[in-house]
Amino acid sequence: MTETARIAVIGAGMMGHGIAQVFALAGHQVALTDAHAPTLASALSRVEANLIDLGEDVSAVKRIRTAESLADAVRDADYIVEAAPENLEIKRKLFADIEAAARPDAILASNTSVIPITEIMRNLARRERAVGTHWWNPPFLVPLVEVIGTEWTSQVTIDVTMALHAKAGKTPVHVKKDVPGFVGNRLQHALWREAVALVEHGICDAETVDTVIKASFGRRLAVLGPLENADLVGTDLTLAIHQTVLPAIESRPGPSPYLEALVKDGKLGMKSGEGFRRWTPEQQAALRARVVDHLKKAR
Repeated sequence: MTETARIAVIGAGMMGHGIAQVFALAGHQVALTDAHAPTLASALSRVEANLIDLGEDVSAVKRIRTAESLADAVRDADYIVEAAPENLEIKRKLFADIEAAARPDAILASNTSVIPITEIMRNLARRERAVGTHWWNPPFLVPLVEVIGTEWTSQVTIDVTMALHAKAGKTPVHVKKDVPGFVGNRLQHALWREAVALVEHGICDAETVDTVIKASFGRRLAVLGPLENADLVGTDLTLAIHQTVLPAIESRPGPSPYLEALVKDGKLGMKSGEGFRRWTPEQQAALRARVVDHLKKAR
């Protein structure tokens, strides 16, 4: 793949327009499409607003064209990334349409948070060119991209995908086995499972859980990963701690009944004003602003 590739992004929503932005800023020509016309119509203005806010080259938006049809977007693309909702059947249908319209040598990537790439791509005729790429939200601020191969994915496809994202300023990592949640979300939701359990069992309230994480090991996580930390303190101490604490940590295989009750009662978090905690519109806006400000400063 050349220094300037032709990229197609399928889906112009929260993730898709940000992915298009990253590739355009890296100098690639990007075709962006979405089945929802209003979302597609606003995509370029959203990209431009992001670039202005970040103080980046606003002219990059000129390298993105919007395409009214999927076939138009993918027909000349070297690399195609799907950023549709987290729905297996929707993604399978999209890739059937993409493969029918794309060049036979184009790389086909699915951006998904947890769905195994094997399940998304299993019906393709040329599965060796199919790969998963899990971008994190917002894609133009969080550097990581997990690159997931299947049993059919060729090494060339992995290598090209890794290089393409690295040259675009991302931090790609190769996930060698296609498992639900890949690496990042398996780690993240293992933490969330225990966080929910602490509240469920009355050990502390939700605010305390978040405070403990943000005011202790959370401060180190950006520079000290868990296995680095284990080596830092010693594997012998890590083993001794695990022998005491792991038997007491939540290990059930399914979701927490406490979480299921919240959803059943319509306590859906910020979208309903209450989840684990109550949220006023002002509190919601303040939290979102703090997250974005933190990610900007970490760039």
